[in-house]
Amino acid sequence: MREKTNEIDMTTGPLIPKILAFSIPLMLSGILQLLFNAADIIVVGQFASPQAMAAVGSTGSLNNLIVNIFLGLSIGSSVLMARFYGAKNRENIHDLIHTSILLSLTSGCVLIVLGQLLAKPLLTIMGTPDDVINQSILYMRIVFLGMPAMLTYDFGSGILRAVGDTKRPLAYLFIAGIINVCLNLISVIIFGMGVAGVAIATITSQYISALLVLRCMIRTNSVYKLNLKELRIRKSMLLRIIRIGVPAGIQGALFNVSNVLIQSSINSFGSLVMAGNTAAANIEGFVYTSMNAVYQASTNFTSQNVGAHKTKNITPVLLSCMLIVTSVGLILSTIVEVFAYQLLGIYSADADVISYGIERLHVVCLTYFLCGLMDTACGSIRGLGYSIAPTLVSLAGACGLRILWIYTVFQVHRTQFVLYLSYPVSWVVTFIAHIICFIIFSKKWKRKIEAQDKKIMERA
Repeated sequence: MREKTNEIDMTTGPLIPKILAFSIPLMLSGILQLLFNAADIIVVGQFASPQAMAAVGSTGSLNNLIVNIFLGLSIGSSVLMARFYGAKNRENIHDLIHTSILLSLTSGCVLIVLGQLLAKPLLTIMGTPDDVINQSILYMRIVFLGMPAMLTYDFGSGILRAVGDTKRPLAYLFIAGIINVCLNLISVIIFGMGVAGVAIATITSQYISALLVLRCMIRTNSVYKLNLKELRIRKSMLLRIIRIGVPAGIQGALFNVSNVLIQSSINSFGSLVMAGNTAAANIEGFVYTSMNAVYQASTNFTSQNVGAHKTKNITPVLLSCMLIVTSVGLILSTIVEVFAYQLLGIYSADADVISYGIERLHVVCLTYFLCGLMDTACGSIRGLGYSIAPTLVSLAGACGLRILWIYTVFQVHRTQFVLYLSYPVSWVVTFIAHIICFIIFSKKWKRKIEAQDKKIMERA
């Protein structure tokens, strides 16, 4: 059932080497994906203007807010794929794959419409400065034209990750990333297209990566083979994806509600602070996406073991992932802190922009491992099949507390330091709540499996 060179059996053998084998290519994939946006920001920051740089960066949290519900569905698809793969259920795998790919294309088309309609009113509500807003609207509307490709890649690569194949998505993103950087430089430096040029380059690279993933799934002989003629949304499978994916998407959207409010607060400090925050947040993104690979490992490893009824592996998976994510977060954050000035200088030569960026890195980046711990615990809960609980915890702990902080503590002390401090405070509270939920749900699931196995033995 497994392609030996690409897939990983997550239910047997030592965990840490397999988690690393899964996570490292995924870390590199995430970094390459981030380079799509980083290339946009760097090119406009160096060859256009601070306002163009702010325009590109200011749309990030808003884009994520709109897109995350649909990205949550890809998480639901990946969790189910890992479970069916662990249980060796070929029929469910077939139905899941063909439902998921058509769902990704349909959702992407819906997002195109939403992006065109909502760009201007939402950016206006966020208080985007007059010298930035028109470029922000243009960038956002073009980027949303690439949503079918982005979702198709996310769904397809999620299916590959669920069986342990993180190497081929990395290769596809590398190809697309090189094309993206080249098109950025050509469109901005040679043709002077500004934010429109980098947006077009981004969606072009997204369509290339999506086509490569689809080609892989069509040409494979493995259990996840895709047949375009069999694309159809199976209602029962769709409902299972929704049951896991929609709460995950809501959780992502809720995080970005608070991020949008924080971005609005940052906007009140002016375009130079916005540019510095954009550069710092983009650098932090490389740390986050590396830790997020371990979050995805915790979800997929847990889900495969759930499908295989390997109860003894559930807690060791979480502990192993927590050890790895803490190490990754601390090492990368320290590197960023040591080379903060040089890294920010890649994005802008403006001394004020660099200074404002360093102020954010001092608070957020150095404590980023807490976010990794929070996400990893959440991933294990979702891998167990419980998706509503972590959403509610995130609503109260991360999103709710952060919003409360903005309207209370930040109103009394309106400084960037106090605003950024809302991040680590919310991570700690939410992580503790997730750990409590994991203990409760893992015990509940183990009792359920033991009861099922006992009945099977009695019938035999």
